[in-house]
Amino acid sequence: MNKKLLRSCVTLFMICAAAAMPQVAASQADPPSRVARLSYVNGQVSFQPAGVDEWVAANANRPLTIGDRLWTDRGARAELHLGNAAVRLSSQTGFSFLNLDDNSVQMQLNQGTIQIRLRELNENEAIEVDTPNLAFSLLRPGVYRLEVSPDGDTTTVTVRSGEGEATGGGQAYTIHPREQATFSGIDSLTFNTSNAPPPDNFDHWNRSRDEREDRPHPQRYVSRQMVGYEDLDDYGSWRVVSGYGPVWVPAGVGPGWAPYRYGHWAWIEPWGWTWVDDAPWGFAPFHYGRWAFVGNGWVWVPGPLVARPVYAPALVVFVGGSPFN
Repeated sequence: MNKKLLRSCVTLFMICAAAAMPQVAASQADPPSRVARLSYVNGQVSFQPAGVDEWVAANANRPLTIGDRLWTDRGARAELHLGNAAVRLSSQTGFSFLNLDDNSVQMQLNQGTIQIRLRELNENEAIEVDTPNLAFSLLRPGVYRLEVSPDGDTTTVTVRSGEGEATGGGQAYTIHPREQATFSGIDSLTFNTSNAPPPDNFDHWNRSRDEREDRPHPQRYVSRQMVGYEDLDDYGSWRVVSGYGPVWVPAGVGPGWAPYRYGHWAWIEPWGWTWVDDAPWGFAPFHYGRWAFVGNGWVWVPGPLVARPVYAPALVVFVGGSPFN
């Protein structure tokens, strides 16, 4: 292809792209900067994406958002991360997102048991769990457990630390630290409180997951609100590179490894095509920062440290066509 024809093709591409920008911006205007990550799956966990009738096997690293549903079979467990919170599902639990954006998280627990560890509550942020007979708002950072009976008639809320408010039957009930409250009925609630019971196996498992996230990290280059940060030190190392600053190098990837090679693409609204990586650490490095080839291998550059990083579906651009081959 001669230079004149190449310039014409590039000009035509720029004109078409410019013409398409308003439509693209209108259809994807300001998608939320926050997403949930399915960070841990053990046992039979099923996933139903929003707008899809079929259930499929859930895979770790899947981004979750409004309308997505999870179900854990008997003996199974799952874990989600939202940046400032971890949500963990016990067995035989039905869970979904009713809303998930920069300022609000609204979860639905149809049956089963979840525990929420809320590290921070941002200004003007609302976090709520809806069950068949009440809505529970998390008012402070802390540890919260909710259980819903299989018939949906009874909800039990345990506040290990923090404080929450349950609303149902036209009334509001405050639940304080180290309290457990049980609500029965649908239209008219029966309510009673007691001291929180001793931890059981599910509580102990949650505590072990919390301790993993709370381990001291001698080199802190990313915010704790970056979804997936807790995997980085287990699966790689940090170093400082001139011109890039702090970079993270994945361990054990083998010669010739390159990002965006081992995984798959999925269409996830409202972001569009989204990369889902196969590696256990493969969330933060593919949705924040950027990759760079340094020396003889790839490194991940997280960029400036910010309190609340902005999620992106993928950080890669494909260029094709004979002029670029």
